[in-house]
Amino acid sequence: MGFGSAWHWIVVLIVVLVLFGRGRVADVMGEFGKGLKSFKQGMADEDNKPVPPPPAQIPPPAAAPAPEAAPTQTTADTTKTGE
Repeated sequence: MGFGSAWHWIVVLIVVLVLFGRGRVADVMGEFGKGLKSFKQGMADEDNKPVPPPPAQIPPPAAAPAPEAAPTQTTADTTKTGE
């Protein structure tokens, strides 16, 4: 009686039915089926969702132009004659 033989699985099935009863096994298998159905439906819904567009990229602000240099004063203009 090996692990994969038909007699092994028949004995396992009989033990499960004796321990849990036919109704309980049917309930468990029904819940298992509902779970699989829900899982497949969720996977299908996920595939059908529209892909949102990527967020808009805002270009960096343009560099501010360099301020114009103010006219420089000469030393003659800045020195006062001592009166």
